[in-house]
Amino acid sequence: MKAIIYKSTGSWYVAKTLEGKFLNARIKGVLKIDEITSTNPVAVGDEVEIAWEDETETNAIISSIYDRKNYVVRVSPHNKHQQHIVASNIDQSILFVTLKDPKTSQGFIDRFLIACEMYHLPAVIVFNKADIYKEKEIQRYTSLQQIYESIGYKTLLASISNGDGVEAIKSVMVNKVSLLSGHSGVGKSTFINVVLPQLSLKTQGVSGWSGKGMHTTTFAEMFDVPFGGKIIDTPGIREFGLIHVNKQELAHYFPEMRAIMQHCQFNNCLHINEPGCAVKQAVIDGNIYEERYISYATILVSIKEKDWS
Repeated sequence: MKAIIYKSTGSWYVAKTLEGKFLNARIKGVLKIDEITSTNPVAVGDEVEIAWEDETETNAIISSIYDRKNYVVRVSPHNKHQQHIVASNIDQSILFVTLKDPKTSQGFIDRFLIACEMYHLPAVIVFNKADIYKEKEIQRYTSLQQIYESIGYKTLLASISNGDGVEAIKSVMVNKVSLLSGHSGVGKSTFINVVLPQLSLKTQGVSGWSGKGMHTTTFAEMFDVPFGGKIIDTPGIREFGLIHVNKQELAHYFPEMRAIMQHCQFNNCLHINEPGCAVKQAVIDGNIYEERYISYATILVSIKEKDWS
């Protein structure tokens, strides 16, 4: 019978059948060894074929995984040379960020958006905790809003703890499978508690000594929402490590660069030192934001060919 994975705890999974029944399932050993190369062979959002393990019909065996529409991966938190599938069969990603307590860097936002571009996944950026922003943060939000909306990403300003912006976030989630992500402490669990108060997810503030959010979610988990659709909660990500990206491909995942790079003098232009570079000229002319170009150049330097081969 067919089912969808709603939760992964590493060795056991919670699956929901097409009839709406939740059950515990595990994988066959051969599935992990022969078919999947990531650190987690089955991911939240996967459509799977399952069969009962015994006559009691309490536990099930996952015998196969149906083809994924898409998926998002990151570097495994346990082994930097392996990939970890965050979730699969997603309609969009909603990235929660904050400009204060904790501060989300633009580099982190851009790395996440690159991953979304790689897997053709629409992204929405929610700037949370607006109630504690002072003039400096409001100006920063206005600047980032201009940057990201100019290249096609939707941005929302919210103060989830006060209820501000919650309806706007819900409106973009209706009848979609939405991946919720971001650093710990940016309001993901608070938002889920507003949408699904019966869950009473644990929330924590920001670590005083580090200024970073403290992890509250251990495993990815999917929930049905009452207004239609599903949300996938993910563990807080401190560093979003990109994999399977080579230097020649990187600019293709920046929409504003992708639109003009065919005008570069050289087909293999990396947009750094080459003459006749349309991307660099667009930065000079103000048609590509300098902050985005700096992100591109910083990420380019960090890519080692052995990391993606």
